[in-house]
Amino acid sequence: MDIFKRLLKLTRPHIPRFALAMVCMLIVGALTSALAFLVKPALDDIFLKKNAEMLKWIPLAVILIYIVKGSCSYFQTILMNFIGQRIVADLRYRLYEQIQKQSLNFFAKHHTGELMSRITNDVTSIQHAVAEAVTSILKDSFTLLSLVFVIFYRDWQLATIAMFVFPLTIYPVAKFGEKMRKNATKTQVTMAGLTTLLQETISGTRIVKAFCMEAYENMRFAKENEKLMRLALKSVSINAISSPFMEFLGGIGIAAIIFYGGYQVIHGTSTPGTFFSFLTALIMLYEPVKRLTNVNNTVQKGIAGAERVYRILDLVPEILDRENAVDLPRIAEEIEIRNVSFAYNETPVLRNISLTIRAGEVVAFVGMSGGGKTTLVNLIPRFYDVSTGQILIDGQDIRDVSLLSLRRQIGIVTQQTILFNDTVRNNISYGSRESSDEELFEAAKAANAHEFIKNLPEGYDTVIGEQGTKLSGGERQRISIARALLKNAPILILDEATSSLDTEAEMEVQEALERLMKGRTTLVIAHRLSTIRNADRIVVLVKGEIVEEGSHEALLARQGEYYKLHQLQFKENKVGEGIGLK
Repeated sequence: MDIFKRLLKLTRPHIPRFALAMVCMLIVGALTSALAFLVKPALDDIFLKKNAEMLKWIPLAVILIYIVKGSCSYFQTILMNFIGQRIVADLRYRLYEQIQKQSLNFFAKHHTGELMSRITNDVTSIQHAVAEAVTSILKDSFTLLSLVFVIFYRDWQLATIAMFVFPLTIYPVAKFGEKMRKNATKTQVTMAGLTTLLQETISGTRIVKAFCMEAYENMRFAKENEKLMRLALKSVSINAISSPFMEFLGGIGIAAIIFYGGYQVIHGTSTPGTFFSFLTALIMLYEPVKRLTNVNNTVQKGIAGAERVYRILDLVPEILDRENAVDLPRIAEEIEIRNVSFAYNETPVLRNISLTIRAGEVVAFVGMSGGGKTTLVNLIPRFYDVSTGQILIDGQDIRDVSLLSLRRQIGIVTQQTILFNDTVRNNISYGSRESSDEELFEAAKAANAHEFIKNLPEGYDTVIGEQGTKLSGGERQRISIARALLKNAPILILDEATSSLDTEAEMEVQEALERLMKGRTTLVIAHRLSTIRNADRIVVLVKGEIVEEGSHEALLARQGEYYKLHQLQFKENKVGEGIGLK
């Protein structure tokens, strides 16, 4: 009920529409009972007393009732669906906004497919609970009350017998609802797994095909798909059994009424009109009761979805602006990493790192995989927060400044180029929408991208496909560099920006990177040591600790960890050349 109350609170901004819809539903309920009420005069006055005057008015009254009832039903459907769709759209946006606020650690814990399922499937189940279920609860409740009034007005004794059946329905309705909620939760979890599987296999289709794993992936999908089908059938089964069960209980009540009511008519204590008016209202009464039973199942599905949605909405993001956070001025002096340690879920990654990077300096981070290079640079834009220690820019702790002002000062070019299924223009200007065309073209030229962009089918307005699939690796990387150039951030992070490129593409990208690095404080994570020879300083990280620091020549002369890495890479290159000659 707490979850359902939270859902109902979402209707507060729509109270005027909700009130109007309620009036329409009240009229629908009243007119439904009016039809049952008219059965007595229709039967007694027309068919038994043969009153010609009533023959004129009752059919007209029935037509008028159906016109007004239909109009009110139409308007309440439109109003309630607008409210439901608006609430769900707002909820979907809030969920997406909340996901965007989360740290990288959150995304490491949640699969992409699972998050997609929360925004699509779970929110859709809430839509049914809010729009359809609330409508049915109100409309059928009004109809129920109106028809109860009719049966008690017609014959309170028969009504008392009929009402005896209703308490018997409470327990089975509750049990059906409980089963439906549990099944709905399992369905949504399975759907999230299926979405994750789809996302992984479709985006990784090249690997699937290269390793001839189509049959294996088909089997995995079939297994999850079959599980989802069984859960769907179970849901259908619960829905299917609840309705006949309610009809059976209703049938018991109707049988008792026919016996007792018929006895009264035969002995002259009641008229056929009174009895059939009562019976009509009673039969009509069981329909809203049945619908309310099914609505309970819909509500339980919605609650199962809402629980999963609110689990994310109630999360407090790990990375937040502190109270009274200030804007960070453009870097003028230095970045200081002071006694910084960091751990992922209690697994230490960085240990007591201290380093000062002067403004305009190029500092490269090298070391074996898992040494903590990427983690260290990810702490500067606060993708994660330090476990202990401080990171300061011009003497100001980055946790005391606003995230917006901090991240505006940082440009990033990564090994895995992230591009969007949009035009070249929009990909380059991503994060710099206010830039002019001239500035955009200059950034593209500086990134060695202008010439190949001009040769695309629609130039800068060419849509490049998901992750830029219509472009080569070098072209994608140059667009990424143009994006960083256009942002014009004073701090630059290059995370193995050329490691996945061939020699020719690397030369063009390296030239663009050199232009990008001019006048900027640059942090370079490099696998190929040849690309960082000209760095002002090279920092060697081993198991989360700085073991060496200095220029390329100085570190080679020391013959320590950097020398070992250099020799190892030199041997690898020789082996590669030998294989190439063969």
